[in-house]
Amino acid sequence: MRCPIIICSWLRVDGMALFPFILIKRKGIDYKSQLIFHERIHIRQQLELLVLPFYVLYFFNYLINLLRYKTHYKAYRNIIFEREAFENDTNPDYLERRRFWAFLSYL
Repeated sequence: MRCPIIICSWLRVDGMALFPFILIKRKGIDYKSQLIFHERIHIRQQLELLVLPFYVLYFFNYLINLLRYKTHYKAYRNIIFEREAFENDTNPDYLERRRFWAFLSYL
């Protein structure tokens, strides 16, 4: 699935997936880049959870992690959706072989 990419220079992060769009901070990012692939994994996760529940679970997982790890960076990196995306964003075949709700294996 090719997602529309929108350049948002005001973003505080390099990229973000907001179904059905991928927002990126800078122009010139190749569609086959690791950043875009990472965000495409999030788009798939959002689709599987029918979008809104993804954001709710993402937020609550972040809050729980923040209590556990005490820092934003560790809390963010240990969100189950981020763990799946970071572990697989260098594998261009991942989305083709990915199991449904694969993020659950990162609990």
